[in-house]
Amino acid sequence: MTLTTPAESLARTPVGPRPTLRRRGTAIALVAASVPMFMATLDNLVMTTALPVLRTELNASIEQLQWMINAYTLSFATLMIAAATLGDRLGRRRVFIAGIAVFGGASILSALSTSPEMLIGARALQGAGAAAIMPLSLALLAGAVPASKRAMAIGVWGGVSGLGVALGPVIGGAVVGGISWEAIFWINVPVALVAIPLVLWALPESHGRRQPIDLVGLALAGTSVLLIVWSIIRGNDDGWGSTRVVGGLLVGVALLLAFVAWESRTDHPLVPLRLFRERSFSVANVSALAFSFGVFGLVFLLAQYLQIGMGFTPLQAGVRTLPWTAAPMIFAPIAGILAPRVGVRPLLFTGLLLQAAGLAWQGLLVTSDSLTYVDLVPGLALAGIGMGLTFAPSATAVLADMAPDDHGTASSVNATIREIGGALGVAALVAVFTASDGTLTPGGYAAGLQPAAYVAAVVVALGALVVLLWMPKNTGKTLP
Repeated sequence: MTLTTPAESLARTPVGPRPTLRRRGTAIALVAASVPMFMATLDNLVMTTALPVLRTELNASIEQLQWMINAYTLSFATLMIAAATLGDRLGRRRVFIAGIAVFGGASILSALSTSPEMLIGARALQGAGAAAIMPLSLALLAGAVPASKRAMAIGVWGGVSGLGVALGPVIGGAVVGGISWEAIFWINVPVALVAIPLVLWALPESHGRRQPIDLVGLALAGTSVLLIVWSIIRGNDDGWGSTRVVGGLLVGVALLLAFVAWESRTDHPLVPLRLFRERSFSVANVSALAFSFGVFGLVFLLAQYLQIGMGFTPLQAGVRTLPWTAAPMIFAPIAGILAPRVGVRPLLFTGLLLQAAGLAWQGLLVTSDSLTYVDLVPGLALAGIGMGLTFAPSATAVLADMAPDDHGTASSVNATIREIGGALGVAALVAVFTASDGTLTPGGYAAGLQPAAYVAAVVVALGALVVLLWMPKNTGKTLP
């Protein structure tokens, strides 16, 4: 579920004091910054095609399968801004390397897991490492290349990140089908061992603004989201009116309100609420939340349906997600070129509308007895094209009215909201799936997948409506 962090700001703004080491060259800096980031991005979706195998091998329930995905996502989302702040204070390269080491160690623990609970814990630790890798890789790259080549380098970095999203299900399926589920984690270890000395050699150390980490805000935000997601996941089993579920939701919402109140008072907020005064920033984040909720929530179910409901192997299922996950590699650059000419609003609206149509297409067809994979391709392609039209315009909208000093914070907030949207989407859509009598069996999957796809489509369509009604017309547009 990790998408590229908006990067235009780093192409044109300072990244801290002058590096203390001599630059090694743009190409080697790109490799050093991009390889760990690709590894972290890949692991967001690499497990999706392994979930049916994990269900059998570890005797995991559907709730535990959700936590194998959400433990990574929530840890990643909660700690990303804090890790970036820590890098500014202690040294970006130092914290980046620590993130790689934590990610590699957590990958070993994941591969050695003998129970769902152990794997969930290891995935949460992986997410903590990824939280340091993703934002700091971009900052280090921007400081390691000459200003004249910075935009090009950041563009390549974004492409590599998108490639990680596209290839996650394919690589996961290939490794699980050809070797074992443990191998999807073991492959991270040699990558981490090579990446650390490469980073030390190729990327100079740099620092940013030194400010205290908002530990109270971090605790309030992390606990509130965790409780809300946990309550949604438990709703069907415990009952939506049960004390545990209702209490968890109420406490989660109360902590979220307390987080907002705290952020409005503290001198060094984790999320500066003043950023949301800019309409383009607020609308972009609402649409990003809706997009991640619908799209990545349904990926969790669809990747399993291709195996359980349609009988494909993990590799075959991964390859068949490419019309969806790989389309942004083609259409995101096109949207980036068009945004300054036509503005962000028409591209974002069209992209979200195409995604909603693609998700609804899946729901419309999955209950057909004569359904074949070819029938699903138009819907997958629509959703993929829509994703491509969303990525670059969303990044532009987030930064459009921001002061240069706020670009890094605005980008991190947006990335965090997207990750939270994905976690909520997985939890909510599986709740819809289960409540609709969906089961993880060939005959019982479609019954739950159809309403889940419809809910996903409605949420994304609401995001499109928000963009149409409230996004300023000239956002991101180069005016004459």
